[in-house]
Amino acid sequence: MKKKRNFETDAIRTQTERTQFLEHSVPLYLTSSFVFEDAEDMRASFAEEKVRNIYSRFSNPNCTEFVEKICQMEGAEDGVAFATGMAAVFSTFAALLKSGDHIVSARSVFGSTHTIYTKIFPKWNITTSYGDVNDIDAWEKLIQPNTKLIYAETPTNPGVDVIDLEKLGALAKKHNLLLIIDNCFATPYLQQPIKYGADLSIHSGTKFIDGQGRVLGGVTVGRADLIKEIYIFSRNTGPALSPFNAWVLSKSLETLSVRMDRHCENALKLAEFLEQNEKVGWVKYPFLKSHPQYEIAKKQMSKGGGVVAFELKGGIEAGRKFLDALKMLSLSANLGDTRTIATHPASTTHSKLSEEERLAAGITPGLVRISAGLENIEDIIADIKQAIG
Repeated sequence: MKKKRNFETDAIRTQTERTQFLEHSVPLYLTSSFVFEDAEDMRASFAEEKVRNIYSRFSNPNCTEFVEKICQMEGAEDGVAFATGMAAVFSTFAALLKSGDHIVSARSVFGSTHTIYTKIFPKWNITTSYGDVNDIDAWEKLIQPNTKLIYAETPTNPGVDVIDLEKLGALAKKHNLLLIIDNCFATPYLQQPIKYGADLSIHSGTKFIDGQGRVLGGVTVGRADLIKEIYIFSRNTGPALSPFNAWVLSKSLETLSVRMDRHCENALKLAEFLEQNEKVGWVKYPFLKSHPQYEIAKKQMSKGGGVVAFELKGGIEAGRKFLDALKMLSLSANLGDTRTIATHPASTTHSKLSEEERLAAGITPGLVRISAGLENIEDIIADIKQAIG
């Protein structure tokens, strides 16, 4: 039996195809469409009697390679690439849900996902119930006869809570529900939700997968029968990933492991520093022993990820003053960059939520989210230390 290659090797050595020029690095396929050899070839292709590229809105070699790499990393059967992470989230929902369906979701989700639940889905008679990330056992009470799926991020955005994937997988299986996990914070290198019973795993490629704040992209991978439905939806509605962005993201996967090792190392050291600062109320980082779900994180993640959340004493004003005092760190709504980024969710990414909704999701007034970059950790800590004052 052939020995399975390791993650880092597959990330570099998986190449879908080579042209007649036998290039070492995968070329860009910047074309909107592909030609056919003759009328029969064209007919058979549109009849899906043969697998081949037709139109880059739904098939392109660069997108195919990117998806195949993610599938291999996640242990998934198939996947679909999208223009953005939110295009992946929305298209996955839209392809699998119908009017009258119900979702059980973690309360702590990305702000735009929350907006889909509260502003868009009600128009389609799709409802959502929210589960407490700190009490997964209580989620079973939220399941209704019309519940179709369970959805969660772990670690969560922005509070960096960790949800027990094994428990969610067992709950979904017990009630014959789909389990969809946003795996953006962890990446396939640190966590593979499908191993724990998830049917689908979603990524915003814009974050750690790209890793340098250059391009947008998203991907959903998992069960082939579900991916077929998502593919049909996306093929006809057009949230396509561009070949150029797919090429960038696929190349970025070749350095994902070494980048994430450094992100995780810096984030842990930063979290340990923050725990000792008297102006900090609390710190959350999955591999910090004080994290409420530390044991769960150690079970399902290989390392703690690149994001740290902490609460500044002094509330919303303290959070704003902290951002204004930073000299090196970037102020951005993005994360997963080589550059360390600071965000104050209550006044930015989650500002459209009511105060009650923010508090229910664990977003306190003084919460600051730090995406630890690849700079020297001493420089990162020095800037944060002087900004806290």
